[in-house]
Amino acid sequence: MDISPDFAAQIDEVISHYPVSKRSATLPLLHLFQEKTGFIGADTIRWIAAKLDLEPINVLELVTFYPMFRQTPVGKFHIRVCRTLSCAMAGAPELLEQFKLAAGIVPAPQTSHGHGPGIEKSPDGRFSIEYVECLASCGTSPVCMVNDDFYEGVRPGSASEILAKYR
Repeated sequence: MDISPDFAAQIDEVISHYPVSKRSATLPLLHLFQEKTGFIGADTIRWIAAKLDLEPINVLELVTFYPMFRQTPVGKFHIRVCRTLSCAMAGAPELLEQFKLAAGIVPAPQTSHGHGPGIEKSPDGRFSIEYVECLASCGTSPVCMVNDDFYEGVRPGSASEILAKYR
């Protein structure tokens, strides 16, 4: 895995905040890598484990536990729709489908646990979408994000209007 000198310095700076245990730098490094590369691949997991003197499983268990980490690349514009109770009651399932339609994402079949197929992408790779746990704005549901842009109180039919900003 190629790491630029600037990125290596950034990594070392993050690790320096955890002098007692380098292991504590695992989550911040995962965030740093995902911000830089868009996802956490197997090479990244092995690299972080080696850098922090851990076994790869110690890093993988964090990647698979926390839903904010992605193991596959996403589209240029990644849509997240909250699925927790207040958003679900306010129309999140319909909103998810509206975003898929507006982004040209062909719906994938549901998984057996009913949480959907995970990350889905438009054929051109421009958009990706996932149904996620709480986005921490229950009082203004339904909510969603496009990359780091946060949308509250999203009204039915506004998915196309929101995505027009990203075309």
